[in-house]
Amino acid sequence: MINFCVPGTRLCLAGDTHIPGTGTYERKGYIYSSLAGIVKITEKEKVFVVEVQTDKGQNIVPNPGDVVTAEVSVITQRYARCAIKCIRDTPLEKPLRALINREEVQATNKDQIEIHKSFRPGDIILARVLPIKELQSYQLTTAENELGVAIAYSDADAQMVPISWTEMQCPVTYNKEYRKVARVLPESDKVDKEK
Repeated sequence: MINFCVPGTRLCLAGDTHIPGTGTYERKGYIYSSLAGIVKITEKEKVFVVEVQTDKGQNIVPNPGDVVTAEVSVITQRYARCAIKCIRDTPLEKPLRALINREEVQATNKDQIEIHKSFRPGDIILARVLPIKELQSYQLTTAENELGVAIAYSDADAQMVPISWTEMQCPVTYNKEYRKVARVLPESDKVDKEK
């Protein structure tokens, strides 16, 4: 096993005994490093978690399946470019680049999606991380009811209120705008669901 690694270093086989942890990702049956640092293997419930730790900067990276909080920065006809600000409940020191392709906005009618009717620059979204396909940015999806725009501001600089799963309304001007709205559960509902 390697002690020190750089991003992209193949660390070991992935499978029932070894799973990727912080600072690593799985691709084609192997675990790779996504950071430069020291390889650490810990045993949790008869499974070895392979992690890469660094002594400077941020040590957490999103793994496929993680729910992240991101800010939309650029909209095109094919994708929305985002900056990941938080992974699960952990805020990041530096944002990470990510993309949401048009086909990953919602689960149905994928060929009819218009990005500008789903997101706007400045929107705060909840999204799920997809398996890594390219090294420049993370791929995200909002194709679940709980994912999408969580916070949006109107031209009147007021926080918009969801009125349906496809629209939000400004409480000051009452103007409506299209969005792919996240179904955010209150904390009390989350606790009930876990029981």
